[in-house]
Amino acid sequence: MGWLAAGDGYEVALVEGRVTARSTAGRSAGRQLKSLPKAVREHPETDRLRRFATWLERHAASCREQVDAWMVSSLPVPTGLLARVWPDEAWQAALRDVVVVGEDEDEVGFLRDATADGELRLVNLDGETIRISPATVTLPHPVLLEDLDDLREFAAELGVVQGVDQIHRPTWHKPADLPEKATEIKDFAGGRFPSRFGLAARAASLGYRVSGGYATARVLDGERTVEPAVWIGEPYWGGDSETGSLCWRDTDGRVLTLGGVGPVAWSEGMRMAAALYAGRTVEEGKNA
Repeated sequence: MGWLAAGDGYEVALVEGRVTARSTAGRSAGRQLKSLPKAVREHPETDRLRRFATWLERHAASCREQVDAWMVSSLPVPTGLLARVWPDEAWQAALRDVVVVGEDEDEVGFLRDATADGELRLVNLDGETIRISPATVTLPHPVLLEDLDDLREFAAELGVVQGVDQIHRPTWHKPADLPEKATEIKDFAGGRFPSRFGLAARAASLGYRVSGGYATARVLDGERTVEPAVWIGEPYWGGDSETGSLCWRDTDGRVLTLGGVGPVAWSEGMRMAAALYAGRTVEEGKNA
């Protein structure tokens, strides 16, 4: 976006998402100003740019949320769709360097480009650029990536910074020796908070839903939707509160046995419980 006239002697533009002004007259013509003069702050063009900047922020957040949803669900994504949205800078920022898997198990790499004719260009673990054009690809959840450690190491070498939390997303693998009829995990129970409101607010700030006495998430695990749930206390409770057990439920509210929880739902549930627990009040001193 270029510079727009904003009254006598000034122009405004969006620079790195912020409204910036420059002078068009005198010795300082063309020089960007450190702050907006009053006349510029109140100009309609400045207000229009502010509103546009807000829209761009929301659009970028929406793109990241959609790519994150594709990744968490590991659903097939049409290659043609990626090609269509790639020219959009917000979509490209969310998609660039996401690990993509094609139809062949050897077609794995960091997404670097998507052409108009539906071809994707990936950088694989050998450092080679490969070109693929399957009908669909997946953006796998990291718990499903067998070469996750190698991908993390290679990403560090390349200086890869992903727009969504994929390869560096904390993951948990389900133990093989779980009790047959067990339905809950208590690894992150007992995290104390000054109030139930504070615990609920933390859950909401992390993007989780608060419903009744639980913080919950929804995960498409294979072909079914599973809801990890952590007990956070009765609604409207005025005293202090603490994190409770973690369980997994189906869409009808039935609690699943731990053995019936798939790898993605397990990892995402543990991630939620750990994130809530991390905000607990930590006692200090010799009696802590």
